[in-house]
Amino acid sequence: MEAKFGSQISLHFRTNSFPLRKLYGFPLTTFSGTSLNHLRLKATNTLKGDDQESIRKFKKLPTSEWTHYFHSFVVDVSEMDALRNEIDALKPKVKNTIMSSQGIDSTKKRILMIYMLVSLGLAHHFEEEIYETLRDGFGKIEEMMEDEDDLCTVSIIFWAFRRYGHYISSDVFRRFKGSNGNFKESLTGYAKGMLSLYEAAHLGTTKDYILQEALSFTSSHLESLAACGTCPPHLSVHIQNVLSVPQHWNMEILVPVEYIPFYEQEKDHDEILLKFAKLSFKLLQLQYIQDLKIVTKWYKELEFASKLPPYFRDNIVVNYFYVLAVIYTPQHSYERIMLTQYFTCLAILDDTFDRYASLPEAISLANSLERWAPNDAMDKQPDYLKIVLNFILKTFEVFQKELEPEGRSYTVKATIEEVTNQTLLCNYD
Repeated sequence: MEAKFGSQISLHFRTNSFPLRKLYGFPLTTFSGTSLNHLRLKATNTLKGDDQESIRKFKKLPTSEWTHYFHSFVVDVSEMDALRNEIDALKPKVKNTIMSSQGIDSTKKRILMIYMLVSLGLAHHFEEEIYETLRDGFGKIEEMMEDEDDLCTVSIIFWAFRRYGHYISSDVFRRFKGSNGNFKESLTGYAKGMLSLYEAAHLGTTKDYILQEALSFTSSHLESLAACGTCPPHLSVHIQNVLSVPQHWNMEILVPVEYIPFYEQEKDHDEILLKFAKLSFKLLQLQYIQDLKIVTKWYKELEFASKLPPYFRDNIVVNYFYVLAVIYTPQHSYERIMLTQYFTCLAILDDTFDRYASLPEAISLANSLERWAPNDAMDKQPDYLKIVLNFILKTFEVFQKELEPEGRSYTVKATIEEVTNQTLLCNYD
């Protein structure tokens, strides 16, 4: 591959690497013929030898204190085991609350409980029960909604079905409109109902015009409710938090951070459910710290600080929190660790191409990645570039070995194929 000074090297991808999807009842869909995504990579000048090193310009980036902090953090494994035992003891009691009763009214209660489980960060404990409840309730939607005139109940039922991929018409909210075609003003004093409608409105499509109206209606009135002082203080704080970041747009793990303290101050809260939520969240916190100890240990053992010039971002902990936004459940610790390592590979590559490598170095690295092996020119390249290439190849090799016994090595192979088959091209525009 040859390129001129000022060229931009682009890495082409057709799909996301290690694809992860929240199913929620939606089928996986493949879109053929979609346009490629381009990752533009910028290289520096083409000077060689000592002159190149002396004029190489880059901003030296400091090491992160978080890497050392989590690497040295002590996790009490016995505390985690004790929490798991308490959770296992409470789980049947909560499950019995969700699934015990039958009938239309009980189906409504079970669906309302789904909202509570999601808000308290407990949905991952009861995935089968949630899917069973929604599957059974889906055939009873018309019967459930026929005479239901409570705004909170209708909104949560709508929210639950839409969130988990079941279609329910937004026409269910027409019952809350007056003869003038607007939402009834009498609803504005019903804080929890307005909150539920506000959350439900975020699950609308572009053709759910009534939900667009609902969003505008609830936003303005909820702001007034939070400011006027007529709501209990904890409810006002909750309203402000939801207006700032609706649950649908929030990280799932951050929702219970705010909702658990709110629920604890509700007079009708369930003590068992509250205790279960606190225990579960505490266990998640310890699991995340344990994950971070593993990834920071892996990162420190790479010794980038001593082997590479300080041009790269020391953001292994940041990468972990990016992954946490997608996969927060405790049983997916291994996936979080692997994806954190993967995104660290991408970050090192990006910084190498964009912040430090000369054009000949970038081309040699690009060719080597295309071959998935060092090219002929790599032997003549600086040591730092060989270290970067070896790091990428070795990391993927470990991925392959670790996933192969589980029959999941195809995800690694597919990612490598994206790099090798979709070639690294030079653009001269």
